[in-house]
Amino acid sequence: MTGGPRVAVPPPDRLPDGTAVRLDPRVRRRDGGTALLGGSPLRLVRLRPRARDLLRADRLVVTDATTAALAARLLDAGLAHPDLAHPEPGAGATTDLTVVVPVRDRPAGLTRLLAALRADPDTAGVPVLVVDDGSADAAAVAGIATRHGARVLRHPTARGPAAARNAGLRAAGSDLVAFLDSDCVPLPGWTVPLAGHTADPRLALVAPRVVPLDPRAGGWVVPYEAAVSALDMGPDPAPVAPGTAVSYLPSAALLARRAALGDGFDESMPVAEDVDLVWRLVAAGWRVRYEPSAAVAHDHRSATGAWLRRRAFYGTGAALLAARHGPVVAPVVLSPWTAAAWALVLTGRRPGVLAAAGVLAGATGRLAPRLARPGGRPPVGLAALLVVRGSAAAGRTMARSVTRHHWPLALAAAAVSRRARRLAVAAAVADAVLAWWPHRARVGPLRFAAGRRLEDLAYGAGLWWGALRARDARALLPARPAPMPLAPGRLRTTGSLVQSTASGHDGRTMDPSPRTTP
Repeated sequence: MTGGPRVAVPPPDRLPDGTAVRLDPRVRRRDGGTALLGGSPLRLVRLRPRARDLLRADRLVVTDATTAALAARLLDAGLAHPDLAHPEPGAGATTDLTVVVPVRDRPAGLTRLLAALRADPDTAGVPVLVVDDGSADAAAVAGIATRHGARVLRHPTARGPAAARNAGLRAAGSDLVAFLDSDCVPLPGWTVPLAGHTADPRLALVAPRVVPLDPRAGGWVVPYEAAVSALDMGPDPAPVAPGTAVSYLPSAALLARRAALGDGFDESMPVAEDVDLVWRLVAAGWRVRYEPSAAVAHDHRSATGAWLRRRAFYGTGAALLAARHGPVVAPVVLSPWTAAAWALVLTGRRPGVLAAAGVLAGATGRLAPRLARPGGRPPVGLAALLVVRGSAAAGRTMARSVTRHHWPLALAAAAVSRRARRLAVAAAVADAVLAWWPHRARVGPLRFAAGRRLEDLAYGAGLWWGALRARDARALLPARPAPMPLAPGRLRTTGSLVQSTASGHDGRTMDPSPRTTP
């Protein structure tokens, strides 16, 4: 279903010899090291003895086509990540890089950003293109750029962030292009881990972690944003793809392989054009990765009104994404087994709960044989654990949906039903507590709960407005898990090392909250 601007055809998927990958620390070995449990979505991968031996130290070095294919499979599944502690010689070099800065009317932020680039030894001599997207004071922007040795491209009238980035992309003559918004400040050394990923010829995009510029800035919004900003993809490295733990990257800070992007961002999309680009690249067979060991600071909004308007604006992008990418935008992804179990639980009656237990038992019986070793007994305990974990994740996603994506429906139901009111309140409280707990050291529970509910109201309002305006409800509808086929030829190539794979999907949700203004 993917359309939009053209992206390049990726090269053959062959990681170069010497590339090293290391298992994710959250991966669990089972059955004497012949099975790996982890990744996103969660899956069990069974290894043949040779692969087990190659991964004995949790690290794999590519030496031939077979180990290259195994490493690629582990990377794509989120079971392993590039071992940047042992980069290839020159992999972190930034000599073939251009930094593109789209800007409109932010002279102070632009000055701060360019000063940081020139103060970092890794980017002090890198070409910088400032794309002025219709600033009111063009002379001020040009003067700031000139003082910092940057070249200026100007749009006489504002054409939007996608057009500004594309103008810089076309003007860059380097293999790598970094996009940085003018309210960002790159931290020293940020390019080295990112450039290390480009040893993979199929790597199209990689993004750093976006951290708050000043987490102690004034206003009650900033501590909440510092904890759960839509720009911060978290502390763990990950492959980026729909249906995974990191499903998109914000365009506030990106490193791109210029040739991979083709026609670049979709200039017809006023919002979510960064999510769209990521998904088009993944659909074409490119890799996209998130690398939190590189960091860029961002000046978060502190005014409540501006913050809420931005969240509502983000919500309108879901309908645009649904029109192009279909059900991957679904707010809730449920298997029929999980949907039936939760429907029975929500009856609130003992027979319903018992029936739900029966449904989950049936799901366990169906999954267990898929997890078994060849000729071995089905691991019923492991299957039960995965079913319970998947059902719990799905329940949390549904609670989030009640308070975020579908709050207008929940509000309407609560107006006429006492039971619906109780369920809505329970969902709101449970969602806030579970989301706050990992960030409890950074923000208090009441501030966090208030911020989360306000953010959800704004995003949900934008989501519904976008769907109504587009006359397209797909961004509001749940979806079933989609199969996850391997790339053509990947299974044959790794057949001597991998025996089987079983994966689970429940609990996923596509909720991109991209940043779209430079």
